[in-house]
Amino acid sequence: MYFYNEMIQVSDQLALLPRQCGVYRFLNNEGKVIYVGKAKDLKKRVSQYFTRGKNLSAKTKRMVSQVQALEYTVVETESDALLLENNLIKTLQPRYNILLKDDKTFPWICVKNEPFPRVFQTRKIVKDGSQYFGPYTSGYYCRQMLQLLHNLYPLRTCSLVLTPRAVAAGRYRKCLQAHIGRCMAPCTGEETMEQYQGYISAVTSILKGDVTSVRKLLENQMKKFANALDFEQAQKLKEQWEILTRYQSKSVIVNPRISNLDVFSITVDDKSSMAFGNFLRVADGAVVQSLNVKYKLHIEEEPSAVLSLFMAEMKDKLEKLSPEVVVPFLPEAVPGDSRVHVPVRGDKQTLVALSMRNAANYRNEQVRMMEMRDRGNRQEQKNRKILTALRDDLGMKESPVHIECFDNSNLQGSHPVAACVVFRDGVPSKKNYRHYTIKSVEGPDDFASMKEVVTRRYSRILAESSPLPQLIVIDGGKGQLSAAYSALQSLGLEHSITAVGLAKRMEEIYLATDKTPLFLDKNSSSLRLLMQLRNEAHRFGITFHRKQRSAGFTRSALLEIPGIGPRTLEKLLRHFGSLRQISLASREELTKVVSNALALKITEWIGTSGTSAHQNST
Repeated sequence: MYFYNEMIQVSDQLALLPRQCGVYRFLNNEGKVIYVGKAKDLKKRVSQYFTRGKNLSAKTKRMVSQVQALEYTVVETESDALLLENNLIKTLQPRYNILLKDDKTFPWICVKNEPFPRVFQTRKIVKDGSQYFGPYTSGYYCRQMLQLLHNLYPLRTCSLVLTPRAVAAGRYRKCLQAHIGRCMAPCTGEETMEQYQGYISAVTSILKGDVTSVRKLLENQMKKFANALDFEQAQKLKEQWEILTRYQSKSVIVNPRISNLDVFSITVDDKSSMAFGNFLRVADGAVVQSLNVKYKLHIEEEPSAVLSLFMAEMKDKLEKLSPEVVVPFLPEAVPGDSRVHVPVRGDKQTLVALSMRNAANYRNEQVRMMEMRDRGNRQEQKNRKILTALRDDLGMKESPVHIECFDNSNLQGSHPVAACVVFRDGVPSKKNYRHYTIKSVEGPDDFASMKEVVTRRYSRILAESSPLPQLIVIDGGKGQLSAAYSALQSLGLEHSITAVGLAKRMEEIYLATDKTPLFLDKNSSSLRLLMQLRNEAHRFGITFHRKQRSAGFTRSALLEIPGIGPRTLEKLLRHFGSLRQISLASREELTKVVSNALALKITEWIGTSGTSAHQNST
């Protein structure tokens, strides 16, 4: 058994990301985290960075170009995602994060450890016995919660340090807050400590999440004011009730009740003989590190033994473990002197559940990735066999791992175009597809068109010193093949590239150096590959031809309108962007570019023959 945590290509990982809330981390080729982000939907958010055509800023494009691997941590809520993102940015200091690198933290509500405790907002936790509740991902929400507590209970807000002895001795005078009714004047003994502690007990219950009794009280008061037709006061109570309804007392990601500890979890996939682990480190009440790992198992290895190895590996990696370690089950042995235990309830058990959830997500991702690779390997082996069979059937010296196929398209000689499709390792390489508009041929001459496009294609490849294909396929019979072969001869490539023609009628194959056609079995994998090439070239070419023909039809029709010449048409195209948009434009829109009289002529033309023009333009 051995431990490893290889870097996985992001392109392989995108399809496997979960549609769950979490935090993602981009790593560069050195394995260093360069960006930390949060997402409500990890798959949707991360995929946006790598979607072609997505409008990204120059800085983001530069960052994406450096991304070599991706890590992520799944959490329960968006608030947890925001908190974990904040912690990781402050801990890792990624290069492309700028908003959260300062020392600011999220706000908390503090119940001060003092006689007649104050309840206030703070961003700094002081370990003096005070109670802290939160953190709150919204300062506004935190202030609203405080306002609700002060509306419900007469809590003091002054900065006096009240002691029972000083109050009993009458050392304080009634403060302004008491005068205006915001508190019951505990400073002058008008309210006992027992009464005040009752308020504090209710406040802490609410902040811990026990809001049932307070909500019921608010509901009764709302009904009372509504019955009295005091709807303004009833609305204020409703807003307070909604705040309590939405309130969550704490986050497992940041929790001052949890000190420094490490969390380990392991899940085993018997089918692949792999174990997948997740590690979380909590420092000063915050999750500051998350890591996924995987192991290759030997026969009959128990999860407890794997967990022990995981802990030992992390101890070596981090130099030492935290004083406390929580796990889902006890390991076979404990490295070092950390106290290891299995929590059964509370915040620590929630942390273990979070770690187990991340380990399970990592297992699912890796298992699916291995299955995809296995399918890809099987397909590659199948493609290699097909290419080997094609090599033997055509009498080639090497397997045609790079094949190009050509097809011409025209309508009685009008708008002649050609298409070139490229297959690499037996599969389409669409980024290498090319369209050609025939330039030197007039009329319906397929042979001359084929010679032109083959000459243009391989003249450029030679000029750019790009790799040549081993095989080219011509859609057509002996005539088209002879034209293409003549182009290869003029370039001195007749011995470097094998050229064949595929006729549609009998699916016979013509070789440039053999007058007798070759007939392959209809179920032959070689013939099926050649037919796939031919059909793909035809599809690609005919689509381009229809587009060219439609644009030409609309352009020529517009030029037939009296008063519209090439310059006016160019002006219209510059304003509307396309011929289709011109045909869809209203008269008022056209008058922004041309005269009112000319706009009228265009709209009349659209009304009479524009239906067919619109169909062709689309």
